[in-house]
Amino acid sequence: MPQKTAARDLLATVKLGGGPTVGRLGLGAMRITGPGVWGPPRDERAVIALLRRAIDKGVNFIDTADSYGPGVSETLIAKALHPYPDGLVVASKGGFTRPGPGAWAIDARPEHLRRVCEGSLQRLRLDRIELYQLHAVDHRVPIEDSVGALFDLQRQGKIGHIGVSNVSAAELARARRVAQIVSVQNAYNLRDRSSDPLIDTCTDAAIVFIPFYPLAKGRLTTATGSPLYQVAQRHDATPRQVALAWLLHRSPVMLPIPGTSSVAHLEENIGAASIALGDEDLLTLAAA
Repeated sequence: MPQKTAARDLLATVKLGGGPTVGRLGLGAMRITGPGVWGPPRDERAVIALLRRAIDKGVNFIDTADSYGPGVSETLIAKALHPYPDGLVVASKGGFTRPGPGAWAIDARPEHLRRVCEGSLQRLRLDRIELYQLHAVDHRVPIEDSVGALFDLQRQGKIGHIGVSNVSAAELARARRVAQIVSVQNAYNLRDRSSDPLIDTCTDAAIVFIPFYPLAKGRLTTATGSPLYQVAQRHDATPRQVALAWLLHRSPVMLPIPGTSSVAHLEENIGAASIALGDEDLLTLAAA
């Protein structure tokens, strides 16, 4: 018999340091831009509807970045949702530049981070971004200098809390010596479990772990007979819902942010919160 629980009970919440509490299933806003994460979406009205539907369904954490578009994702979020409802956290990131569609270059110099944070504040129509994350480590710049720039912005009241992304355990340790780090955002999913040790570190330190590519960009094996498909059948669910439920089960600090431009996929993703995986399911998925 499939194990079910109330969506809100399983979804629960996670606290961003000493700051706001958010539900444990957010929305990644990279996919609301055009192809190659470049330029406007093909259907802006559909994106506006998607963002508003997410709020209606109880999502209160949206992850974006100045580089998504670039600037397009943040602009659309503000257009759809400003003035923002109480309790909504819109997190942004800085540290990438965009030479063109599908192309990314790292720039985490302090002067760049200060400039792009100001741009994000303007596009999001905010005086303060509650969670602002270093998008990537620039190996031309000590991570202490990059995080130090964010710490300066925090002291100025322009950001509330600091996170880091695409980091190793050693880089996280260095960042934590400069400022309080409340979130880590690395790739993690059933197919890519390379951040397992880092998740354990975050769990012990009550640092929120935000797995990007939680569905492995659609590359998870969902064919009939695959472990993911078997578990989905037991729960009368879809494979993508089980993949997200597995993430929620992995750690209490896990905050998946599946991205989509489809309302149907949004609602399917949210349905993952009602799936309670049992020991048999987890054993099956260990082989996924």
